[in-house]
Amino acid sequence: MQKLLIYISGLMFGVGVSMGGMANPAKVQNFFDVFGVWDPSLALVMGGALLVTAPGYWLIFKRGKPLFAGGFSVPTNRTIDAKLIFGSATFGIGWGIAGFCPGASIPVMSTLNPDVLIFSGAMIAGIFAAKGMMHLAAQRSAKAGQAA
Repeated sequence: MQKLLIYISGLMFGVGVSMGGMANPAKVQNFFDVFGVWDPSLALVMGGALLVTAPGYWLIFKRGKPLFAGGFSVPTNRTIDAKLIFGSATFGIGWGIAGFCPGASIPVMSTLNPDVLIFSGAMIAGIFAAKGMMHLAAQRSAKAGQAA
């Protein structure tokens, strides 16, 4: 049952992305083009999502625990550090240039559009490269700590 609900949630997300026009990178790029062909529809899609999500979270957290888990998995780290700022900036710049955010690119991959496939492949490669660099940095930090 849990897998079926995951599938239905993903399907609803994909349909919402498509219906909201977010499968079209030009929509996103035009939102950021405030001095050109500005398109405010992205803000409307995001605002509509917040109007549904905020009460949804309130109702879900009011239950005390999820249906298929012992508890909610909520981030507890509230630290704003260089890694968070750099990652957020990289995400925003990439989103503005490509017109896709990682979440929206996944359902659009089903179109087999070469641009989407290239973006998604580069995104996956970037994830692995970042994880590898973080692993190397942690190893160097551990070695420096041992040497001191």
